[in-house]
Amino acid sequence: MISSARSLLLHGLLFVTVSVWGLQAGEAGAHGLARGVEADRPAAAVALSVALKDAHRLAALKGDKVVRVEGVSMLPYFGDGSVLVVKAARVEALREGMVVLYRNAFGETVAHRVEARAGEGWKVRGANNARTDTTTVTAANLLGTVYATFYSDPRSHDESMRVASVLAGSTEIALAATAR
Repeated sequence: MISSARSLLLHGLLFVTVSVWGLQAGEAGAHGLARGVEADRPAAAVALSVALKDAHRLAALKGDKVVRVEGVSMLPYFGDGSVLVVKAARVEALREGMVVLYRNAFGETVAHRVEARAGEGWKVRGANNARTDTTTVTAANLLGTVYATFYSDPRSHDESMRVASVLAGSTEIALAATAR
């Protein structure tokens, strides 16, 4: 129990450190020009199974949601193989720069950054996309805000890939894709 708590705490501290650095170093990227798909890919030597287990443990503390990322539109912040922990949020609480999870007009779950107010909602854009998404985030389609990111090597094959397969199969996917 103690080693699990320590492991979770260490992963959390790593996330906070990376997040704070990313906000400071990547601020221009969030508001500036779109980056190519060859942008730095955040990754860790951690197996996907470990990232999924840690994310599910963290989410279970307060009943939050876990999603796996597919796509590159949020590089350099997160991409394929990242696992996000999302807490419920109200649209009134959103602010520019937050990363939200929402359901777009095509029924896809998307994780993108809040850009600007748009009537009763918000325009969002992938950090690696040139234009904002066509779907505005509103109270009706907002699923929550991302508060933790676990990086992994999605291609890793460790002895617990069976666990990863079970967890991955039961974990919703959030797209980090080009704007539609």
